[in-house]
Amino acid sequence: MDHEATVRGVAVTDEDERVPAVLLDVRDEILPVFVTGDQAQSIQIALSPETFERPLTHDLFVEMLTEFGAAIDRVRIDELREGTFYGKLDVEQYDDGNRTEMTFDVRPSDAIAIAVRVDAPIFVSDEVVDAAGQEPDSVRFEEE
Repeated sequence: MDHEATVRGVAVTDEDERVPAVLLDVRDEILPVFVTGDQAQSIQIALSPETFERPLTHDLFVEMLTEFGAAIDRVRIDELREGTFYGKLDVEQYDDGNRTEMTFDVRPSDAIAIAVRVDAPIFVSDEVVDAAGQEPDSVRFEEE
């Protein structure tokens, strides 16, 4: 079963390591998704009122997708293997009134960066939450 998640924010593990993570609230737990610094920055920018004069990579992707008559339905984080999260991007496209559904493999960090830009829902599977979810009181991250 999949559960809808909300993005709590972007944080770092601690002052020394500075490993960024996106914190998702899902099923009354926190799911930290560790990301690169660039991904963390892209997600943080999308969550803030700050705008750039020129589009960032994820903004460009959304603009191009829209130009081709497609839209993001949802993103899914549906697998965790050997410490690596795997995800899917569910897209729909309309052409002459005909709807086509497409699913793309995606890094969860990219999926989250796109989802927060278009307000698409983020879903996480039970298996992923069972394996990596943490009690909210046990998470010790500093807001970035």
